[in-house]
Amino acid sequence: MLVLAKVSNERAVIIGDVANLRRELGLGSAIAAVVGESIAIGIFMTPAGMAKALGSPFWLLFVWTLMAAMALSGALCFGELATRFPEDGGLYVYLREAYGKRIAFLYGWMCLLVMDPGITAALAVGMATYASYVFGWSSTITKSAAIATLLALGLINIVNLRISAGLLRVVTWLKFGILGVIVLRGLLFGLGAWRNFVPFVHQRSGSMPLFPALAVAAVAAFFSFGGWWDVSKIAGEVKNPERVLPRALVAGVLCVSAVYIFITGVFLYLVPLERVSSDQGFVTVAGEVLFGAAGARVLSGAVVVCVLGSVAVLIMVAPRVYYAMSRDGLFFSAIAVPHPKFRTPSRAILLQVVMASVLVGFGSFNQIISYFIFAAVAFLGLTVSTIFRFRRRGSDTATYVGAAGYPYTPIFFIVLVVVLLGLIVLHNPWQALIGVAVVAAGLPVYALVDRSHGVPAIRGEVYIKE
Repeated sequence: MLVLAKVSNERAVIIGDVANLRRELGLGSAIAAVVGESIAIGIFMTPAGMAKALGSPFWLLFVWTLMAAMALSGALCFGELATRFPEDGGLYVYLREAYGKRIAFLYGWMCLLVMDPGITAALAVGMATYASYVFGWSSTITKSAAIATLLALGLINIVNLRISAGLLRVVTWLKFGILGVIVLRGLLFGLGAWRNFVPFVHQRSGSMPLFPALAVAAVAAFFSFGGWWDVSKIAGEVKNPERVLPRALVAGVLCVSAVYIFITGVFLYLVPLERVSSDQGFVTVAGEVLFGAAGARVLSGAVVVCVLGSVAVLIMVAPRVYYAMSRDGLFFSAIAVPHPKFRTPSRAILLQVVMASVLVGFGSFNQIISYFIFAAVAFLGLTVSTIFRFRRRGSDTATYVGAAGYPYTPIFFIVLVVVLLGLIVLHNPWQALIGVAVVAAGLPVYALVDRSHGVPAIRGEVYIKE
């Protein structure tokens, strides 16, 4: 593919020969991307807060099931979107095709500015912190380990996507193995008590009133499932995307749902709700019941493996948004040029790694990320709504795999997204408002970038102004 430069005198010149990114990922890698990003530290921390708020095994199961149904409906919708536009970029591409480059740019602006490097840094630091519990590292070594992990994973992604995907599959299977050991050890050795589930429906004393508790638990569960949609960002590098991506999204979400429900059940079997005082305390008690005095270290090691998979997925998928933006002329054109030898978006990956590493060095990003949660959820709901626009257009796109249950699946997902947005605003309205304001600040930036390039986006070609 020839990459053209749109110069000031309207003369197009060839600046290089750039091929599309290689389609090298199969079904196993795509499923691993879905599972790898979703199952992280939340599997160990979230059940405690939910259990403490709800005080009822039944309502805890109800919330997990509801959020699993929401994720599944979203996966079905994203399966259709990914087969309509099997190219890198995911949400950015769908928003661009449905609502135009301005809305898509705002999503990419949010991802590039804060969300992607911030979440990557947060996970890397979290992973290194739990590793320090195991190995007794100092704070300096812990930070260094987090940055070294980012650099190593970035290098692997630049050199060979298949190697990166292979590492991700290994980590994912190891993750399943560790979580399976926890479940089987707790049940087969009878280390808990089934009476911990009684009363099954009635809330224990000390829990929150039911409706506020359901709100708190639903938001926590939603973010524990978060990330399953990101596999769509590497659709341009998946083999047979029309067949693989819908299956990967559904299979991945089902696996994640089963893991969360089983692990939560085992934790309740091991630790009575009355003993749930804090997230960390819950995990510590469960670890001691399972593995004795070494329980905290063993579970810390399990957290390290789980979070490593999430970091690996983020470094794999997030840079594809910047790559897609650059191909549309909305970001530095050089980012859209793949590595001449490895045919990977090396510059986009390097940008992601460097920004995340800088945030790790400064160490203050968790509060910043929280300001953009509202906007991130809103963009997710807006993305699912694009299905209705594409369906109304008829056959203006390529062959696609329709979302099962349409129109009820996208409606169900969007309704729950609206509910979650309401809950987030009620919890912290100023936080949501500030996040929206910062995203909206991207509008003048878009106007400047769009005016400076002055050319329409042409998929497959990169334009720059001399």
